[in-house]
Amino acid sequence: MSGRAAESGSTRPFALFEWLLAARYLRARRREGFISVIAGFSFLGIMLGVATLIVVMSVMNGFRKELLDKIVGVNGHMFIQPIDSPLTDFDAVSKRLADLSGVKLVVPMVEGQALVSSTAASGGALVRGVREADIASIPFIADTIRQGTLRDFDEKGGVAIGRRMAEYLGLRVGDSLTIVSPRGAATAFGTAPRIKAYPIVAVFEIGMSEFDNTFVYMPLGEAQAYFNRDGDVSVIEVFLHNADDVGAMRPRIEEAAGRPIMITDWRQRNRTFFGALEVERNVMFLILTLIVLVAALNIVSGLIMLVKDKSEDIAILRTMGATRGSVMRVFLITGASIGIVGTLAGFLLGLTLAWNVEAIRSFLSQLTSSNLFPAELYFLSRLPAEIDPGEVTTVVLMAIVLSLVATLYPSWRAARLDPVEALRYG
Repeated sequence: MSGRAAESGSTRPFALFEWLLAARYLRARRREGFISVIAGFSFLGIMLGVATLIVVMSVMNGFRKELLDKIVGVNGHMFIQPIDSPLTDFDAVSKRLADLSGVKLVVPMVEGQALVSSTAASGGALVRGVREADIASIPFIADTIRQGTLRDFDEKGGVAIGRRMAEYLGLRVGDSLTIVSPRGAATAFGTAPRIKAYPIVAVFEIGMSEFDNTFVYMPLGEAQAYFNRDGDVSVIEVFLHNADDVGAMRPRIEEAAGRPIMITDWRQRNRTFFGALEVERNVMFLILTLIVLVAALNIVSGLIMLVKDKSEDIAILRTMGATRGSVMRVFLITGASIGIVGTLAGFLLGLTLAWNVEAIRSFLSQLTSSNLFPAELYFLSRLPAEIDPGEVTTVVLMAIVLSLVATLYPSWRAARLDPVEALRYG
């Protein structure tokens, strides 16, 4: 059949023979081993690229979620401080704020820095004075008690400290913690440091090393006496039902406070930290996308070599009546199969690794006898992962699109091959 007759003939798109021929080209013979190797590397590249993207994005999502939950779960969402007069009316202000819809918890607090010490060691700490009912309402404290209890916290007059601080100082429940503040009583010779020992009534473990190694909670009355707060508090923390509602709640809280106040929220206090996490997350996505792109380019090179090797086959198919569309679809199926199967394999591998990332970290740490995720550096005591279905879908679609685009030029080149020239010089 002539070339013109072949062009005028009709072939059903994606007919069975096109799929069979594409499958045959994927199973390269021994003399085509190099092409098969390139196809194999393309498959592995796309699979590993997709899997790495899913795992890294899931870990960074989990890292951000864990940090956000712990930071705002312990520190609150909004912080109210007085402007022109001390917060001696904190009870009335707290009650008005607690009555607002959208407000979950209001915690008046005395906060101050101090030196904590034992017979074994000493270090800096952030001392917080809170009421028993308030500390019992903060899940990240009340639900993470590892030793002791918060029952009768006000009456016992003791303190609750983090597990890392207890280990560093060599203390446990029942031992005494010495707290030293440079702002003590005023004397004729100047301000004398205040030194007082408190019994440890509870040890908590939030799971964030910075908090477990820094925070000391004591009854509000004790903190007011220790830091010379004459019946007032230094800050009122407001916990909302939704952390993202801080902007909408600001004017309502200012009105309900009924006095001049300064309001800051968790976004202002942690803008730099979470901004850096977002930048790092976006950069990692771009860098890891290059792995998929390189694998897609391998598909291009592999298909071009396959077209060159199969030029005689293409010419024979064209003279037998195969249209240019049929030839193009054969090579589209060949290249797309590598990309789609590699993407699906990477999808399954990525989800498996993301779901078991903490177990894998523990296994590798034991295998190498090293700490692969030090809490002192990453703030968290475990490696978190949060799989975002939207992001996973984006990664999979991006890999499939890149794979399909990579097959267009080699397939078009195969379809444009002149049968006469191919047979003459083949």
